[in-house]
Amino acid sequence: MNTSRRKFIRSASTLVAGAGLAASLPSTLRAMAPGDRINVAAIGINGMGWSDLTAMLKNPVANCIALCDVDKNVLDKRAGELAAKGIHVKTYSDYRQLLDNKDIDAVIIGTPDHWHCLQMTDAVSAGKDVYVEKPIGNSISEIRAMVEAQERTKRVVQVGQWQRSMQHFNDAIAFVHSGALGQVRLVKAWAYMGWMHSIPVKPDGEPPAGVDYTSWLGPAEKRPFNPNRFHFNFRWYWDYAGGLMTDWGVHLLDYALLGMKATDPQSIMAAGGKFAYPDDAAETPDTLTTVYQFDGFNIQWEHATGINGGPYNRDHGIAFIGNNGTLILDRGGWEVVPEKEDGKEKMPAVPRREKVDNGLDKHTTNFLEVIKSRKLEDLHAPIQVGAHVAKVAQMGNIAYKTGLKLHWNTKEQRFDEKAGNKLIMPHYNNGYHLPRS
Repeated sequence: MNTSRRKFIRSASTLVAGAGLAASLPSTLRAMAPGDRINVAAIGINGMGWSDLTAMLKNPVANCIALCDVDKNVLDKRAGELAAKGIHVKTYSDYRQLLDNKDIDAVIIGTPDHWHCLQMTDAVSAGKDVYVEKPIGNSISEIRAMVEAQERTKRVVQVGQWQRSMQHFNDAIAFVHSGALGQVRLVKAWAYMGWMHSIPVKPDGEPPAGVDYTSWLGPAEKRPFNPNRFHFNFRWYWDYAGGLMTDWGVHLLDYALLGMKATDPQSIMAAGGKFAYPDDAAETPDTLTTVYQFDGFNIQWEHATGINGGPYNRDHGIAFIGNNGTLILDRGGWEVVPEKEDGKEKMPAVPRREKVDNGLDKHTTNFLEVIKSRKLEDLHAPIQVGAHVAKVAQMGNIAYKTGLKLHWNTKEQRFDEKAGNKLIMPHYNNGYHLPRS
């Protein structure tokens, strides 16, 4: 099953009008009068920010009144698409001016990862509820700052880990928790992205007309504009993101951790590199294996670009490997394959159970519900959930960068190794500073 993020974004952009969801909405949302509508705005609308907004606008209670992007070309395009649907919005190039708009109740943050922390903390401080894309931060210290900001302000913050809203994922985890698999000693999570090919080296140049490149860089190191670092491919550069580990890994490791009721790992080690495309323009590894050791079990992450044939013939997934059988879970469904002993199956097989819902639609609906109810405990992916898996993913990248087996001190929230601790705190540039509680 090839589930390219690029295809997902492209298909989501056609959903703005989707009024058909209204009949399935909770009555608390369907019954709201026009004056009770939730005014939403989106910051960063080229990719997942636009997908999040289009899903949210299927809900009749969501009223988009503003968009923000540092690329005027994208901003004008998206505003035009909304206008064609009868939705007229204010546009901003500076997100801080958008946050000054008192009519906005909630914001979607769909910018590159290195901007998430500043924009989310500024948004909750401005009294806005927030739907923030994953991973929530690009460093462990940013993740901590974001949690502290939410806990201080008590705003509704949903992280875009939309698998948390899918029924078949929850059913699979309930089966893992039932104990039927027996002792689970190893969990594998993986992303094999065959659609990802080499990124050819391109020369530096001038930003496209209409792009405020200085604002796009924000706290990242000042560098000449290069088209490879812009828009979608920012994911493969350490200045702005963490590669497949934080892109797909956050989604899939989340369920590995949830299934095992895992907290922090005791140790982390990682090995990999640019094995497929050693001379291309990307920085992050195209091939990586990471092992997290917990008390009594390991979680293993692996990714590879340019290959679709991952474990169990799936390009992505999570496998809970137990003494009685293995549960294999992906975005399309789940199944259980029994172990055999003396020719006999140790447990009944569970034929593949297919997905039954749209995770992004349900996830954005859940966000709007909680904005209305103010019951933060009802969020499917609150900031604490996003923080846990984002921290674990960052640990994996830190282990890769240091080349060391790292040991985590849960009480002190730091590594035993100095080399690992040097990478906990990001280096902010251009006059920006990491938010403090």
